[in-house]
Amino acid sequence: MRIIKPKKLEKGDVIGIISPASSPDDLSKINKGVNYLEKIGYRVEIGANVGKVEGYLAGNDHQRVDDLHSMFANKKVKAIFSIRGGYGSGRLLDKIDYKLIKNNPKIFVGYSDINALQMAFFAKCGLITYAGPMVAVDFHEEISSFTEEIFWETITSNTKIGKLKNPNNQKFYVLTKGRGEGRILGGNLSLLVSLLGTQYFPNFKNSILMLEDINEAPYRIDRMFNQLRLAKLFKEIKGIILGRFVDCVESDPSKKSFTLNEIVADYFQHLKIPVAYNVKHGHIKDSITIPFGVRVVLNASRHFIEIPESGVS
Repeated sequence: MRIIKPKKLEKGDVIGIISPASSPDDLSKINKGVNYLEKIGYRVEIGANVGKVEGYLAGNDHQRVDDLHSMFANKKVKAIFSIRGGYGSGRLLDKIDYKLIKNNPKIFVGYSDINALQMAFFAKCGLITYAGPMVAVDFHEEISSFTEEIFWETITSNTKIGKLKNPNNQKFYVLTKGRGEGRILGGNLSLLVSLLGTQYFPNFKNSILMLEDINEAPYRIDRMFNQLRLAKLFKEIKGIILGRFVDCVESDPSKKSFTLNEIVADYFQHLKIPVAYNVKHGHIKDSITIPFGVRVVLNASRHFIEIPESGVS
């Protein structure tokens, strides 16, 4: 498959805004996020159906996929930012015109539920996408300077990204040593597992697997890791990068449970591939933007992760 790297974003370019999943609880967050983007020098095109609400979805499936198609078809739009995650992106996968996306590659940004679209775009089109900040989640209030700097550098510069660094140079934890190199794929654990067995699950052979999640009880994390294990995914890949697993604890103190760290150690510390933990990516304020589909070097023996190419062309 030919890998498609979108063109870099430049000041004055148009950013399209869409809601492929859920709508924010407070619609004013959208305006605040748009104001931020305009203030720093970009123009904004808002999807025709943004602001609609249907149950837990940001409008019905037809409306949400129509906005997605419209933004990819619009020649003025150079990047597409998601408003938030929530739920609903996976419902669109069999309704998307992937030929349209392949013929009109653009920067596509989001994380959490949006991860379903990102993996499908890579599986079907070879399109590199960006797990980075969202309009009504990260841009509606003062954004972390750490997150901001890495994100804009990733999508506006065609120089190599280089070594990834945690805030305050916090070290990555190493569960197993070694060196692995491959294209980085994955993202939100729950969303990735939901794609198993479908045509929207990418080929992970010789890749580096990235995982993160939020608000999942330890037994659920265990179940999802086990599903990936049974699918033999860990035998195909060259390394694993574990981001932040936020609030993945047992909320009922009367219940017996393993801790998250015990589950992580059980599944990963005996693998014969490099595994790094505590990489600051995911549902957190200080988050490293990950360009899914680019080449990554994971050298757990020497405690570094490096992207030896640019995130955009």
